Amino acid sequence: MSDIDLREFYRRYLEALNAHEFHRMDEFINAHTRHHGDPGTREAVIADLESIVDAVPDFRWTVTELLVNGDRLAVRLLNTGTPAKEWLGVAPNGGSFEIVEYALYQVQDGHFVSMSNFHDVEELRRQLSP
Repeated sequence: MSDIDLREFYRRYLEALNAHEFHRMDEFINAHTRHHGDPGTREAVIADLESIVDAVPDFRWTVTELLVNGDRLAVRLLNTGTPAKEWLGVAPNGGSFEIVEYALYQVQDGHFVSMSNFHDVEELRRQLSP
C-alpha cells in the first residue's frame, strides 16, 4: 500500500472504531496479529476494544499525528470519554478525560499484522482524581 492508501486505510479504521463497529474489524485486522509484541488474534484485539468501550461508553479516538514509513504507521491520538466503570486502574467519578495515546502498527496485505499502543495513565489519574 502507498502512503496515501495507508492513510485512507487508517481513516476508515478510526471511523469504525469511533462508531464502535467492532464487527467490522475483519476489514482491518489480520486473523493472527501481534498484539503488544506477542502473538495474538483479531478476536483478542476486539475483546480489548470492547472492554474499553464497556468501561468508557463514549470513548473517542482522534488522530493528532500520523506518520507512515513503508508498511508501518505511528499514530498519536487524543482519547476522550467519561468512564462508567473502572478503566486503566482508575475508578469512575462522573468526570471526563482527555489523554494522549501512542500507537504503532504494521500493515501487510491490507490488514494490521502488528498492533501496539500505550496511554498516558498518569494524566488519566490526575484528571479523574477527586
